[in-house]
Amino acid sequence: LFSAYKLTEEDKAEIEKLAKDPRIGERIVKSIAPSIYGHEDIKTAIALAMFGGQEKNVRGKHRLRGDINVLLLGDPGTAKSQFLKYVEKTGQRAVYTTGKGASAVGLTAAVHKDPITREWTLEGGALVLADRGICLIDEFDKMNDQDRVSIHEAMEQQSISISKAGIVTSLQARCSVIAAANPVGGRYDSSQTFSQNVELTDPIVSR
Repeated sequence: LFSAYKLTEEDKAEIEKLAKDPRIGERIVKSIAPSIYGHEDIKTAIALAMFGGQEKNVRGKHRLRGDINVLLLGDPGTAKSQFLKYVEKTGQRAVYTTGKGASAVGLTAAVHKDPITREWTLEGGALVLADRGICLIDEFDKMNDQDRVSIHEAMEQQSISISKAGIVTSLQARCSVIAAANPVGGRYDSSQTFSQNVELTDPIVSR
């Protein structure tokens, strides 16, 4: 939808006009899920993820991703899923999935054997389908540790290496990840640290 849309001169003029508005940042944040009252911090984080940062290539040797990953951690009923659904409807190339129903291959890539040709084919998962877009993972805490480990490479290097059934390749997964999770025990305990409230390993949180 967005890739097929071409900006008109009127569109460009309106964008330039908005860019000069000193309150444009505030207006963008307020436009995120306007039906949900408050939660300015969450809306700001989502806006930053949707716009993204600037990808850098340090001296042509080391690539720094420009995409921003966001983890929404909060008690049940705090509109986390509604925020993800909003991004799915409005974001460019947004792919929604749930941690409860998603496996490692469903998020990364799977190899299938064609019943007719008997040839092996490669099918990209949610992170691959969201390349140059946003991957939304609800109930992130419901994923098992092995499945979460499988997306480490995708979140940090933004690629997925495949070596299965004679197929050796690397798939692009240049996307932001916005994940939603519930705290340990179902309720956030402010007397504990963030790490104690979330049942996620340090490597995945650092991404």
